[in-house]
Amino acid sequence: MEDSIEELRRRRAAAEKGGGQDRIEAQHEKGKLTARERIDYFLDEGTFTEIDQLREHRCTNFDMADRKIPGDGVVTGYGEVDGRTVFVFAHDFTAFGGSLGEVFAEKVCKVMDRAVENGCPIVGLNDSAGARIQEGIDSLAGYGEVFHRNQLASGVVPQISVIMGPCAGGAVYSPAITDFVYMVQDTSHMFITGPDVVETVTGEEVTFDELGGAGTHTAESGVAHFSAAEEKQALDEVRYLLSYLPSNNVADPPRVDPRDDPGRADEELIDVVPDKPTKPYDMLRVVRGVVDEESVFEVAEAYARNLVTAFARLDGYPVGVVANQPRVNAGTLDIDASLKGSRFVRFCDAFNIPVVTFVDVPGFMPGTDQERNGIIKHGAKLLYAYSEATVPLATVITRKAYGGAYDVMSSKHLGADVNYAWPTAEIAVMGPEGAVNILYDDELEAADDVETRRQELIEEYRDAFANPYTAAERGFVDDVLEPKETRARLVSDLEMLRGKRTDHPDKKHGNIPL
Repeated sequence: MEDSIEELRRRRAAAEKGGGQDRIEAQHEKGKLTARERIDYFLDEGTFTEIDQLREHRCTNFDMADRKIPGDGVVTGYGEVDGRTVFVFAHDFTAFGGSLGEVFAEKVCKVMDRAVENGCPIVGLNDSAGARIQEGIDSLAGYGEVFHRNQLASGVVPQISVIMGPCAGGAVYSPAITDFVYMVQDTSHMFITGPDVVETVTGEEVTFDELGGAGTHTAESGVAHFSAAEEKQALDEVRYLLSYLPSNNVADPPRVDPRDDPGRADEELIDVVPDKPTKPYDMLRVVRGVVDEESVFEVAEAYARNLVTAFARLDGYPVGVVANQPRVNAGTLDIDASLKGSRFVRFCDAFNIPVVTFVDVPGFMPGTDQERNGIIKHGAKLLYAYSEATVPLATVITRKAYGGAYDVMSSKHLGADVNYAWPTAEIAVMGPEGAVNILYDDELEAADDVETRRQELIEEYRDAFANPYTAAERGFVDDVLEPKETRARLVSDLEMLRGKRTDHPDKKHGNIPL
């Protein structure tokens, strides 16, 4: 027995060294942790249980039969984050460059299956050279199996990808399906084809960072939601993100003991929205004045900054926040904002997280680029996401809510449960200036003093339509609130809505305008 145990210990030790000490040191020289170091840092201390530690590939091509490393380039298993079970896999770049082969894929699929079966989040730590060329079609089949698991798990358990090195070719599609993507500045990259191929095919010269670095994907493409300066910061933020999320789609989001008075009335909110309708302000100041103190956690902060998406808490309960940002492009909705908002709303709806929407939107972004790139179709995604949502929906109109954008931003007509307006709200088909130009074109043309008459008509229109009271009279907003009353009312409403049940017609699934 002692000899057998000694053999087991030898094999385990070999697996824990991955590709060997030299490659571990090379990983460290790049400023990167190893797969096991990442898992140990991420999970609660002493909770990791490894699965399939001793598996090896079965490939015999290209002398691969003589090149076997226990674990086969990926570390898989489960542990705890703040006492809750989380499944995890981490590519081991020291072993075959973390490339995916048949056995590698089988290991990843096994933990993904178990995560779904047990209703636990799955976190993937990606650092891979891509498909293992020596295994040919088996590698491609392995990727397909992983992608299929991503789809099956979508909307069932939270899926989070952390890109901690290269992620190229087919490897990028798995993170793209997951709910949230983190990247590490300088050391992580995502692209379909690398800079060399781009230059060969198109003649364009581009660096790794310009093509697929953290800055590109968090600010321009929207593929990634978060960027961290270094690996430990990224892992810390994943732990923090999980604190807002339920473990699965039939669980409630985790509540924390609130440190903030649910009835707190922020008197300073009265001064946030300017008297001048065209003057910008920071909608995040409104959000922070309403939700629990220090609870706002922005998602995709650098992308489509004219729309804020964030997690926050109200009386300790997680909520999703969607808010127009008047500081950027006047808070108009464009293609990127529509995509950002619809994806976030659908995630919240899948995982039982109420959505609170703060509205100050003058409309959709005009322009030939927007029209030619499909603003109609993409704007409809946001409308669709709100309309299909069954979680509690609460809406607060702080200033402008014009035209179709009023409807799209969680209006009563799309099924929102509670809709409020501040006294500064302007709810109309369009702004007073544009409306007057259309409605009184002939009168203005005949006026002796065109500008004076125009201003008089604008004020008349504003008094008649650009206010919250017509909507309140028709029940399209449930009440007009003083800004300081908003927090207490939302806390009360969400408590009332906690048992909300909504039945939609039976169907396989809807056909969102993709």
